[in-house]
Amino acid sequence: MTPGRLGPYVESWHPEAVTDEDVLSPAPVAALSAVLDRPEPVAVTGDPLPPLWHWLYFLRWPAQRDLGSDGHPLNGRFLPPIPDRQRMFAGGRCSVNRPLIIGEPARRVSSLGPVTTKRGSSGELLFVTVRTEYLQRGTTCLVEEQDLVYRSGRSAAQHPAELDTATAAQTDEAWRIPLETDPRMLFRFSALTANAHRIHYDVPYATDEEGFPGLVVHGPLLVLAMLELVRRGSPDRLVRSLSYRLRRPAFAGERLLASGTPEAQGAALRIASHREERHATAEVTFA
Repeated sequence: MTPGRLGPYVESWHPEAVTDEDVLSPAPVAALSAVLDRPEPVAVTGDPLPPLWHWLYFLRWPAQRDLGSDGHPLNGRFLPPIPDRQRMFAGGRCSVNRPLIIGEPARRVSSLGPVTTKRGSSGELLFVTVRTEYLQRGTTCLVEEQDLVYRSGRSAAQHPAELDTATAAQTDEAWRIPLETDPRMLFRFSALTANAHRIHYDVPYATDEEGFPGLVVHGPLLVLAMLELVRRGSPDRLVRSLSYRLRRPAFAGERLLASGTPEAQGAALRIASHREERHATAEVTFA
């Protein structure tokens, strides 16, 4: 590992793989469908689970005493042992052998992938990749990698001083879905994903402690909104692989737009606002 301030904390950090099980109840799918304003659940028992909706499952609820002041768990198998860490979800990839089926028992096996340190404009950063396999009936259905970034101390990133909640993003792309987030949506999504990070529901904390102009929209919510373009625009196409990247924070109240360009073998997707063309991006490949 590259020598540096964060290096000594993780040189001997080699956590073993973790295995979890879940029955993939249809209830979380119905709940997220409601959050996305769908008139009925997008899938029920026996149906394929939409891509990345497995984020609603295999949830862990630490004891209250095991949460930090920011709402994140103090400790965990794949949380690096560095002091005053600030976590960012940077992106990921997922390959699909076959979709998970709602209502069938499933197993998740998570392991630590590459760990590297880099120096950015705001200091030293630790990049951690977590690799996860999802299995049903003894067969690997999905393989996912998530890229997480940790820094010791606060980010020096610049954010708008005030939010424009009136101006909407514009595009001429074929696929378009407006995403008008508010505190109610973010609170419900936090509950659905067992995410207690206060930047998503505690305005005074988000603004006074973290320096944001408002509540931060969850990165996973942006990714799932992009994938809604595929689910609605090409409902009969099977997603074989996808990748996504979270580039700039978006904030509750901003009039976001999920948009994309379908092609023969896949699609390029993004989340935009009037001030930023690419808060998040994704690429999907069809089977």
